[in-house]
Amino acid sequence: MSAPYRIRRSDRARRIRVSVDGNGEIEVVLPVRSPERHAEQAVRELAPWIARRRQAVAAAAREVGRAPGTVPYLGERLTLVPERGRARVHRVGDRLYIPEGEIAREAIERWYRRQARVEVAPRLDAAVARAGQRYNGLTIRGQKTRWASCSSTGAMSFNWRLLLAPPEILDYVVEHEVAHLDVMDHSPRFWRLLASRSPRWREHSEWLRRYGSTLTL
Repeated sequence: MSAPYRIRRSDRARRIRVSVDGNGEIEVVLPVRSPERHAEQAVRELAPWIARRRQAVAAAAREVGRAPGTVPYLGERLTLVPERGRARVHRVGDRLYIPEGEIAREAIERWYRRQARVEVAPRLDAAVARAGQRYNGLTIRGQKTRWASCSSTGAMSFNWRLLLAPPEILDYVVEHEVAHLDVMDHSPRFWRLLASRSPRWREHSEWLRRYGSTLTL
């Protein structure tokens, strides 16, 4: 018997993908036409990796040490305050007033998505101006496997979960994507350009690799 897992089908998936989220839960992404038995097979075959990944996720969560009843916001800690009858999330200082019950999580995510545009847009505008470039639109998403992207047409997309990270991590991701306006690949030229704009990019990239799984509500 394999560990419990959930299945998500994706039109874009070309192969089976297994991931472990910040809560240690397993998700299997299947191409649309793949039978469900392939998910079971993948989880069984990857059992040793899943166990190691769960241990790493648990260790990262302990190191981050988020206090119960709080959420991170660009280096700050906001205390959640449920209020009966409330439908929308509202921030006052270091308090986040939220709906009661099961709708709270979705309401909080919607708030973070709105705030992501507020936080990302000025950073992106400033970085693009410094680079002497232009971009073509900003989208806020909740991708499972990507923090941000820059298309060949200059369309920018950022993950709202970056607001759960320290501010320097968001700044790094912005500079990374803006560098793609000059160099679309990850060639040595790209990394040299990024280093000139974000000298600590290796440190920030490693932080995301190690603690990215903790950036969940």
